Order: sequence, then structure tokens, then C-alpha cells
Amino acid sequence: MSKTNDFVIQVATVNGSGSQSANNILVRALFRSGIAVGGKNLFPSNIQGLPTWFTIRASQKGFTSRRSHPDIFMAMNSQTVAQDLAALRPEGFFFYNSEFKSLANRPDVVMVPIPFREIVEPVAKSIKLRKFLSNMVYVGVLSELLALDEKILNGAMEHQFQGKLDVLEVNAQAVMAGRTYAKEHLSQLRFPFLAQIVSGANDGKILIDGNAAAAIGLLYGGCSFVSWYPITPSTSLVETFVELADEYRIDRDGKRTFGVVQAEDELAAISMVLGAGWMGARAMTATSGPGISLMSEAAGLAYYAEIPSVIWDVQRVGPSTGLPTRTMQGDLLSSYHLSHGDAKHVTLLPGSAEECFEFGQTAFDLAERLQTLVLVLSDLDLGMNFHIAKKFGAGKSFDRGKVLTAKDLEKTKTFARYKDIDGDGIPYRTLPGTEHPLAAYFTRGTGHDEDGRYTEDAPTFKKNLDRLDKKWETAKKLMPAPVVKTEAGAKVGLLAFGSTHEAIEEIRSLLLDRGTKTNYCRILALPMSDDVTKFIASNDKVYVIEQNRDGQMLLILRSEFPELAGRVHSIRVYDGLPISGEEVAKMILEAQ
Repeated sequence: MSKTNDFVIQVATVNGSGSQSANNILVRALFRSGIAVGGKNLFPSNIQGLPTWFTIRASQKGFTSRRSHPDIFMAMNSQTVAQDLAALRPEGFFFYNSEFKSLANRPDVVMVPIPFREIVEPVAKSIKLRKFLSNMVYVGVLSELLALDEKILNGAMEHQFQGKLDVLEVNAQAVMAGRTYAKEHLSQLRFPFLAQIVSGANDGKILIDGNAAAAIGLLYGGCSFVSWYPITPSTSLVETFVELADEYRIDRDGKRTFGVVQAEDELAAISMVLGAGWMGARAMTATSGPGISLMSEAAGLAYYAEIPSVIWDVQRVGPSTGLPTRTMQGDLLSSYHLSHGDAKHVTLLPGSAEECFEFGQTAFDLAERLQTLVLVLSDLDLGMNFHIAKKFGAGKSFDRGKVLTAKDLEKTKTFARYKDIDGDGIPYRTLPGTEHPLAAYFTRGTGHDEDGRYTEDAPTFKKNLDRLDKKWETAKKLMPAPVVKTEAGAKVGLLAFGSTHEAIEEIRSLLLDRGTKTNYCRILALPMSDDVTKFIASNDKVYVIEQNRDGQMLLILRSEFPELAGRVHSIRVYDGLPISGEEVAKMILEAQ
């Protein structure tokens, strides 16, 4: 029985072997065929030589989260071939380099040796080049067996090697060599998987990783200053922003209208952001968990001195150095309360590439509206892997918040930097350089009164902290609303945030197949709105699905809504791999 547009391919190679281009071509060709597809790269934290895996999932139902066991395996790494064979689903197809020796046999799968050296020899004289081109041979073999449209495949190759005609030509030859081999030697394989064109299915959509989407969003959102210290997996976000800004943020005289500084460390990076934010720039830094730890002191300054600023945290596995190239949602608690003393930070939780784009501006709007630090928590899976997204819009007008100009000051005749005029906890501010005698003030991270004057007066200090807490209540009304989906008759709720969202619809479908209807709530931001409490209260039991060991979102929910603590239960995934819908559905069924 044929399985059209519904399969999982996993490729095992070694880091630095050039396989990424081949895998990207396959993903893009499937996407251009109108198929719902996702690509996930599992790579080591060294430069080259260690095992790496790339998983491609195509799904008729649109499920693109990780599936534990592939249908098709392309084994190119002799070091891992035994475990790769064990990972394959029964009745799957195991393609491997015919030079591998002493390979175990699985009678429940189809074993297919491929003579890569023999196939690639006529394509290139260089032995080194042949090793790279072997990856393109498996692209050819798989595309022939899947019946991938040749024109679409060629278009995907042109996209990958754009502007490099000589590189494109030799890679295309390797792909054709693979296709020819499959035609001549594998036609009797009874390969059931097909990639069939679905006309128009992906019209108006793009294939993009979250870091690139965030970089575009930051550009549209008016970001004019970035300081950073490179760290996996956030580095590509800033690199993409610089690329884009170098093209689109140049004035008529050819000068940059933005600034990027590679700082000496993470504390210096966030400190520069605070300086730029104080000056009125839309300023941000990108980092990951270890960098968040080092930014704690300056985060407290941003909160207490009320300086608009943004940290974009692409989470990875901790604690300590942890697993730098694995994914996790382990920075939630540390980010939410980043600093010593009483501090809580607005935290945005994008769950898709579209939201990475949207939150590029939303983060700045909230930072300036609330005059505070805003953290955006993406993660490695969302940030560095391919996701399908709707084409991005043109953005919206900026919310600069309560900024007083010289004309405003002339009208009011008064200005106190830290005074609550409107009863919402948010004071007014001026920007340096405002030409008016009332505009100047001291920005203090120490005890201060409404005018910004230093004081250690206890009632004044308490009053200021109470005002900041009132601002937090105001913030609740400004946060992106949670996404809620309900099913008639359901009394079991699923609650998630961030990239976990990718697996939720598959989890709900699998649970429904077992007779369990579910409602769903996805939290997009902290602080949470009343909609979240209403959702929890409306279900008999709510499973909080998150990717960390300690159930950090669950702890926040139980802390802030103790009256609902008995209704929420934890489903935790913390092995560093992208979340699997199958595995989580099984955990929920076992917990019931």
C-alpha cells in the first residue's frame, strides 16, 4: 500500500561532511511540492567529526514535530550504523553504504546497500570532493524513489547554490548519478513512499528557521542597536540581522543607520543595550542560557531604573555548559525573575516562526510602553530548524510609550521621572538631548524618589516597589492573548508554550483516537491574563507540557494561582531532543 506525502526520513552522517546542503535541498523540494514538511538537524557541539543526524518529516495531516522512529534511514556513518538500524520502524527501509562491514540484519526491515564510491567516481576526480558529493548521490536516490518532481528538485538545488554555477553543476551531476542508479538497480524495491505534488498547498508560505524570522522581525520592529557575545544557538540570529541591515538600513550617503557591537562578554553586551535603550534606541542582545546567567545584574538595573531593553534568549540545554546543541525550555524561571531582589520581567514565548517575526516588534513596543526589560524565549529547535510559516506582513506603527518632548514639557511645566501620573504604574520619561530645562534627570539603580534623587528613606523605597508592582498589573492587559482551542464535551486540558506547540495537534489527534477529547491553551507571554486561569478552571485536569526537568511553568502556575494548583499536572520532556507527539501522548495516557 502506497504512503503518499506521509513519511519520515533520517540521515546519519558526521559533522563537517557537507550533508547540510543535501538535506536542505530535500526539505525545500518537498516544501515546493506543496507538502507539509519540517527539517530538524541534530548536530554535535564540536566543529567536525562527530555523528550528526537530520530528520525530515512529511505529513498529510500537517504534523511536522519529531517522530521517534523513521520510515526511511540513509546511513552514511559507520560509527553509528548499529544504533541507526535499531531506530528504524518495522517494515522500514535502511539504505547504507555498501562498504560498511559486519552489519547486523533486521528481518523486519528492507536492507538496501548503496555503492556510493562507485556511483560518484565518474562525477569528480578529487577524492575529497567525492566525499562531499556522496551526500548529493543519496538526494538523487531518494528523490527517484519518492518520485520527486525533477524540475522542483532542480529549483531547490538552484536556491541552495544560488550564484555558484560551477558548484551547482557538479552537485546536479551527482544527484543525476543517484537517480540513474535508483532507476537501474532499485526499480523492484516495492518502495511504498511517494512525494506527490499538492498544487497550491504551500502558496503564500515560506520555509524558514526561527532565528532568521526573528532577525527580519527585529528589522521591521525598528531595532537600531545590537550588542552581543556569540553563543550557540543564538549566533545566527544576529548574523542574519547584520546581513539584512547591511542591505536595508543604509542611508543615501551609504552610511549605516544601525549599530552592532560584539562585546567582550554577556554582561558588557546587556550593559550596552541599557545605554542605547536609555538614549532612545530600540536596542537588544541575543544570547542563550549561560549568557542569561551573566546578565542578571544588569537585568535588575533595567527593571529598577526602568530602561526599555530586550534580550532574545534562544534556549539550549543546561545547567552549566550543558548540551550546547540540544533544545530545552529550561530558562523560564531564571528569565522571569532575572536579578536579585524582587524583580519580574515581561517574557514573550513564541511558538512559531511567524511569532518570532511578530515578537521582533512586539518586544520593543512592550519594552518602551512599560519602560522595562523584555525577554523573548525561543529555543534551539524553533530557532535553528526549518518551519513552514505564512509570509510575513509589513508590520505596524511603533508604540514608543510615554516619551515627553520639549513641547510636552513646555505645556506641563513639570516633570518627575519616577512619578505615577496616570495610575498605571508607568511614569513618563524624556530622552537625552531634549532641549528643555526640565528634561534632565538622574537614572538610578539605587534607592530613589519620584524625581530621581537618591534616598534611603524606607517609606519612599516601599512606595517605589509598590508602583513597579502596579506596572506589572498594567502589563497583564498589554500581553499577547493566549491561544485557546476547545472541543465540545472535553474536560481534559493541555497547556503549553513555545516550540512545544508544534506537537500539540498531533498529541490531541492521538488522544482522540484513544477516546480522550482535549481542550488546548497556549501561553504566549508572562505575566498571564485571566484567560489562562479561566481555561484551567474550566477543565477537570490540565496537563502542562514543557521541555524541562522541574516543570517550571507548572511551578509558576501553582505559585501565582494556588487555588487552581490541584488541577494542573506536569508532563515533562528534558532529554534535549525536539518534542515528540507520540511520546507525549503516551505519557498523558499513562498519567490518566
